[in-house]
Amino acid sequence: MFDEKEQEKFKKMLEEERDKLRSELSKFANPSENSDDFKTRHDELGTHKDESATEVEEYVDNISVESSLEQRLKDIKSALEKIENGTFGACEECGEAIRRERLEIYPAAKKCMKCNQ
Repeated sequence: MFDEKEQEKFKKMLEEERDKLRSELSKFANPSENSDDFKTRHDELGTHKDESATEVEEYVDNISVESSLEQRLKDIKSALEKIENGTFGACEECGEAIRRERLEIYPAAKKCMKCNQ
């Protein structure tokens, strides 16, 4: 689908995005044994009800963000594996090529636009 030079370009884009996501996650979560799996940190609760409520709310918000970022990491890992095994750029549903423009915007795309609807 893509020549070696193009695959290297997408690989670099994916690796840069992966590193950014890991950095973002490390601001509020600790990595587990699997470097793409994180656990949101929970600070000690304050001594006042208002303080504790705010900290719990922040923790819950961070769990949601963590889940979203971890899913993006999984998508990136999958795309990098596809580059290695020569299937990068093929729609997982219909097998047709994913348009280059789509991959330029989101190189971890799993489906073509038709199948993504």
